[in-house]
Amino acid sequence: MKIKAILFDLDNTLVDFWKMKKLASEAAIKAMIKAGLKIDYRKAWKMLYEMFGEYGIENQKIFDIFLKKVTGKVDIKILAAGVVAYRKVKDLNMKPYSNVATTLRKLRNRGLKLAIITDAPKFQAWSRLFDLKLERYFDFVISLEDTGQKKPSQLPFKAALRKLGLKPEQIMMVGDDISRDVMGAKKLGMITVLAKYGQIWKRAKKVKPDYEIKSISDILKILKSA
Repeated sequence: MKIKAILFDLDNTLVDFWKMKKLASEAAIKAMIKAGLKIDYRKAWKMLYEMFGEYGIENQKIFDIFLKKVTGKVDIKILAAGVVAYRKVKDLNMKPYSNVATTLRKLRNRGLKLAIITDAPKFQAWSRLFDLKLERYFDFVISLEDTGQKKPSQLPFKAALRKLGLKPEQIMMVGDDISRDVMGAKKLGMITVLAKYGQIWKRAKKVKPDYEIKSISDILKILKSA
């Protein structure tokens, strides 16, 4: 059956999000220490990294929480230093992977519907797409607010199915996380593609994607062969 739509994960599939997050967070820590925060850099980074896991990597108040944990209060001067440094490095490193825009344009020219399924908040997802100048290629974004469930729950994928009005076998899902993107889509019968160029991908027992790609442009080869 012909593929009529492609769903994409966002972070580490279209953009090297973890690289940006790491560099920007490191810059923020160094700026806060320079502004007067008394803590060893390596200890601070380890603490912040653990807090990403506890409070969420998208938490917009993570530096406030970090400062409270380190000093018991939020020093506005130190917070400002960290936030400004973070934003500068973020802006420099918020870039799509190679061939992303070109590939998306070619997919749209083929008449395919394109959408995003992400665990990120919807505002952050759309903001990221506008930062990357990719917003024009996507029909919609399914985020955590839409279903209250993160991947690999079937709810985000079912929400995309309803919006597209297509059968699962007419849809391709592309993502870097095999346990979330591939597993979640495969349960519904979608065609699955593992983006091996991403930062997160790991092999999982009993879960095998239909295809594996080393560049997003490889999707065009898959469509041609299919």
